Amino acid sequence: MPKDAAVEEFARLVRALKARDGRSYEALGRRLSVSASTLHRYCSGATVPEDFAVVDRLAALCGADEEERRAVEEAWAAADLARRPPAPVTGHAGTTGVTGIAGITKTAGTARTAAPEHARVLPPAPAREPGAGAEGPPPPAGGAAPGLPSGRRRRRWAWAGLVGGAVAVLAAVTLGAVLLPKRAEVPAPPPLTWTVASHIWANGCGHTYLAGRAPGPPPVPADARRWAEAAGAVHGGETLVRVSVQGKGAAAVALQALHVRVVERAAPLPWAAYRMDEGCGGAVTPRRFEVDLDRPRPVARALDGYDASGAEGRTLPAVAFPYAVTATGPEELLVTARTAGCDCRWYLELEWSAEGRSGTVRIGDEEGEPFRTSGVGGGPVYGYDSGGRAWITGRESGQGG
Repeated sequence: MPKDAAVEEFARLVRALKARDGRSYEALGRRLSVSASTLHRYCSGATVPEDFAVVDRLAALCGADEEERRAVEEAWAAADLARRPPAPVTGHAGTTGVTGIAGITKTAGTARTAAPEHARVLPPAPAREPGAGAEGPPPPAGGAAPGLPSGRRRRRWAWAGLVGGAVAVLAAVTLGAVLLPKRAEVPAPPPLTWTVASHIWANGCGHTYLAGRAPGPPPVPADARRWAEAAGAVHGGETLVRVSVQGKGAAAVALQALHVRVVERAAPLPWAAYRMDEGCGGAVTPRRFEVDLDRPRPVARALDGYDASGAEGRTLPAVAFPYAVTATGPEELLVTARTAGCDCRWYLELEWSAEGRSGTVRIGDEEGEPFRTSGVGGGPVYGYDSGGRAWITGRESGQGG
């Protein structure tokens, strides 16, 4: 495989892993402790990482199995070797020879070349005087040491080492070219897309945030995400997530199940709670799910909805999976996750199937990070006094708690 082809094959596998994960260069780079520009250079083939560890972390983060990770490592080794040409060595009479590359040692994630002892080019033995005996005169000071082969034999051994090393490397690269495409098959991207909104307020106006410092005045719901990020605020007791899903083509994609994965648990944050406006109502979508994050294995349970748009309102019966989505027929899922006993970081996992394929996509917040919901840990609870333009405690505002 040509050098450029080895690097491009490695870059192709890295691009496929990133596409499978679905996060931005910036979000994925933060998880790998590299910059977005560095990760982009790996994906474009402009740079090959010095060490395989960062690529191995990427493969693990993107859900690659053991066989896929081995295939990526082999591709990285070939690309790394292609970007590290063998260094020259000085031969006799001031000429420059080629380093023998028969021995290749792989340690700590890097590939290095080492010339075998017999491949080093040595000065020729001194010429014999005419008529000298079979054994010849003893070598002069500084000449060939006793027990070493003659200069001609040494040169033959050196060339044999060079040729053998080149053949070994060529065989390894050729074998990789034959095997890698079969072993490194990366699944095609899922046939669906989705968007996430994780700062939804109950009925459009009620929500509680926890913050370690007093925030600014409460925002309108449309600005809630920017307000929370600026204040370093976390959802208090409840997180509402709206996932909008649609297919990429005309063929229907069946949404088979929705799972919850809690990736980290800690004690509830001892921060103060800040309540947004309460007491308003509105329509609720039928695809509504409830998650109890305090359970050892949380599940997304379908709930009845309620349509308050009419004069008397009506109940919308819960609809269980599967659902079908297409490019022109999207679906919205509204997930309400609650906790009283933990500071939880969690993901949603959506199972799908379409045209003989199936898979699971991991859904996080707008940046691809886990959702975060903390129980209200006993700190003060504040409501906002719009007249006095200040946050006041529950007792002062007439609210409970």
